[in-house]
Amino acid sequence: MNDSGSHPDKDAERWNRLTGKQRACLDLVIEHKTSKEIARILDISKHSVDQRLATARDVLGASDRNEAAFIYRRLRETYDPMTYDPVGIPPPPKLVPSDFPNGSPPNLMELHDSSDELGKPSGKAWSFGDLWRRDHSSEARIWIYLAGFGLVVLIALGGLGIAQALDRLLSN
Repeated sequence: MNDSGSHPDKDAERWNRLTGKQRACLDLVIEHKTSKEIARILDISKHSVDQRLATARDVLGASDRNEAAFIYRRLRETYDPMTYDPVGIPPPPKLVPSDFPNGSPPNLMELHDSSDELGKPSGKAWSFGDLWRRDHSSEARIWIYLAGFGLVVLIALGGLGIAQALDRLLSN
């Protein structure tokens, strides 16, 4: 006998009699969702949710939806145990060879902090997305503004040159 006082044969029979749709509704009842919320999530009517829960309640032999959820949760742990995907479990950490001579760390006073290099370029090329960052230094902002202004001037002068060339062409 298990903790509910029912026979395992009867539990297996009740579990097998539940439909997938009833189980979907009961899964959401376990999460304390209302019939209206369950209906929205499953994209069905509230009436359909209530019908599925009433039928599931009868199959499980429960007096109300909370008792049905309690019985269903116990049965789910027994007959539908959660399996873990081995792909989702990270591999154990591997030991990495030490860069220090003899494997012992050097004097801590000899270690250098790389935080002083944060403002310096890292050697990778800039992308246009980097221009819109908010953490540029004042000097970098000035250069970005000057480059943008120069680009606007070049576009305007190029447009004027084209306009003048078209004007000459049409006037002849």
